[in-house]
Amino acid sequence: MKLLFLTLLLCSLLLCSSVFEPTMAQPRSPFCEGKCKGRCNKAAVWDRCFKYCGICCEECKCVPSGTYGNKHECPCYRDKVNNKGKPKCP
Repeated sequence: MKLLFLTLLLCSLLLCSSVFEPTMAQPRSPFCEGKCKGRCNKAAVWDRCFKYCGICCEECKCVPSGTYGNKHECPCYRDKVNNKGKPKCP
């Protein structure tokens, strides 16, 4: 009986966490969403490009023009690096 109760409790916790996760996500501004869709339009891995572009845009408040390069237009976007020292923003 205890095993059944614990199993049901665990399942309900997992279900609740998956239901509430999307509501905790930070909303993306319309400016960043539009700019990142344009920036990542030709990306091979679109969802990853869009995710990191959105993070960088929210922090820097700008996105370089075009689908590649032009990072000189937004120094904050250009200078962001990941924990391995590689560029974070697409």
